[in-house]
Amino acid sequence: MSARGQRPTLEMVAQHAGVGRGTVSRVINGSDQVSQATREAVRRAIEELGYVPNHAARTLVTRRTDTVALVVSEPEDRVFTEPFFARIVRGASAELRQRGLQLVLAMAGGPEEHEQMATYLTSQHVDGVMLLSEHRDRTLAARLSEAGVPCVHGGRPLGTERDTPTRYVDIDNVGGSRAATEYLLRSGRQRIASIAGPPDMVAGLERREGYRDALRAADRAVDENLIVAGDFSHRSGADAMVDLLRRAPDIDAVFAASDLMAIGALRALRDAGRSVPGDVAVVGFDDSPGSEHADPPLTTVHQPAERMGVEMARVLAASLTNPRENASVVLDTHLVLRDSA
Repeated sequence: MSARGQRPTLEMVAQHAGVGRGTVSRVINGSDQVSQATREAVRRAIEELGYVPNHAARTLVTRRTDTVALVVSEPEDRVFTEPFFARIVRGASAELRQRGLQLVLAMAGGPEEHEQMATYLTSQHVDGVMLLSEHRDRTLAARLSEAGVPCVHGGRPLGTERDTPTRYVDIDNVGGSRAATEYLLRSGRQRIASIAGPPDMVAGLERREGYRDALRAADRAVDENLIVAGDFSHRSGADAMVDLLRRAPDIDAVFAASDLMAIGALRALRDAGRSVPGDVAVVGFDDSPGSEHADPPLTTVHQPAERMGVEMARVLAASLTNPRENASVVLDTHLVLRDSA
């Protein structure tokens, strides 16, 4: 309440911030058409006056809920145990909060859950959706598109070209995995295997592509027998490493398409009596918090997961004010050298 006991109004906020009423409205609605300095001035005025937007009335006028969903197409146990997802959520949540938007986190690990989620998300419960960890057989994105729900993909959607006008935020998977494999080649490794990601995900396919590109560029033949697919989990990495040692006992290096799979590979190598990096060098992909504390500390490709969450939220917020805008962002990676390679 103001000093006179009057509930603060939009006009009072505008006067206090020294801007127009329309500018205050744009800030509250998360528009990008406002400078950072003006946005901060309006937010200070809102806080100092104790202004609370009439959410119900604004929803009726704008048909906006000021809520967006992040849908992760994985089971709950993976979402809550794998650090990658937590970093995405942290980045997206922080960015949305700055824009006055609320985040709803949802997991949909199978077709039935996707169908339930599609019904919910297309019933005006949210203004837009961020999709993460999509697999080939998912139809949720198509349902959202048909219903006109703005959508941003975390990773280029499978089946689309890199220059296709689609809203997505991706990591340079090819460049990162190529750099990892090139480092192993420069280190003098002769038999370099790969624990690849799942073939029904773009990240899995592209990290395999970068590994192959590096070998070909070095005039090395690509031995498909030295590629075993995992699902980015610790267990799949350990199982794949056991399989690789059975197939090719003479391998001296492994590029794993995720840190969890690389850490699983370290365990399997230790159980097999192989030293790392003496007998077998290991490189992962993520630069997750656990990689630094692996035994030995893991050489890995850094991917800016938290920044990915920020960019997904930013692109989605922009699409809410300009539905025709399609933006694609690809974030750089870099190699982090530790003791495993």
